[in-house]
Amino acid sequence: MFATTLIAVTMQPPPGPAHPPPYGPGPQPAAAPNWFRRASPGRRVAVILGSVALSVLLLCCAGTAIVGALTGEPEPKRTGTAAEQPQQPIVAAPAEPTQEAPAQAQSPEASPSATSAPTSSAPTPATAAPSPVVRVTTVTERAAIRHGERTVKDASLAEGKRVVRTKGVDGVRTLTYQVTTTDGVQTGKRLVKSTVTKQPVTEVVAVGTKKKSNCDPNYSPCVPIASDVDCAGGSGNGPAYVSGVVTVIGDDIYDLDRDNDGYGCD
Repeated sequence: MFATTLIAVTMQPPPGPAHPPPYGPGPQPAAAPNWFRRASPGRRVAVILGSVALSVLLLCCAGTAIVGALTGEPEPKRTGTAAEQPQQPIVAAPAEPTQEAPAQAQSPEASPSATSAPTSSAPTPATAAPSPVVRVTTVTERAAIRHGERTVKDASLAEGKRVVRTKGVDGVRTLTYQVTTTDGVQTGKRLVKSTVTKQPVTEVVAVGTKKKSNCDPNYSPCVPIASDVDCAGGSGNGPAYVSGVVTVIGDDIYDLDRDNDGYGCD
């Protein structure tokens, strides 16, 4: 209806003197307005195109209203000014966090730990494993040096008899070590210096080589060892006898030197 009214208003001729119809009485065909006839062809085309465009626009608006009524959506109210339209609430977008002031978009129900600064999973110096403690010290130890033994032959001793002539004494050796410990546990030991601080003394042992015999050592030459010895060819009854003259070099235990001149059986 609005489109028809607008087209009728547009097509009305401007006020001016009326002209009698060129035809006689009876129904006459509609004549174009005088201003439309006087308009140039370009203006006529522009008027016709504008009318068609306006009609299409009005038909689109009417179709939108009909579709909204069918779908149950209320037709938006259009007014002449923008001030009369309802204002929509303005929702502010949350600000993005920055390095200077990190955003705290936490709800009231959030736990206190949620607002704390983020922690890093990398180990901190306080929680990292401590480095091992390595110490190097110098340790001095003493070790005994066993004395040697040397034997010598002695003809004045009976065969097989052993006599210590010089007593042996052990020596002393001082050892200096470099000891390495890790967390109190020994992990290395290296000899740095070895010094003999006391020389050992060799033990000397005399071994007798004198052969054992049945001769009495108080006489020379040999006088047998027996319970009694007499001069051969004499009045003695033995059991042992000696022939020839013997020299008394010790005690005359067998009474062979009766005249005490140092010779027996002479």
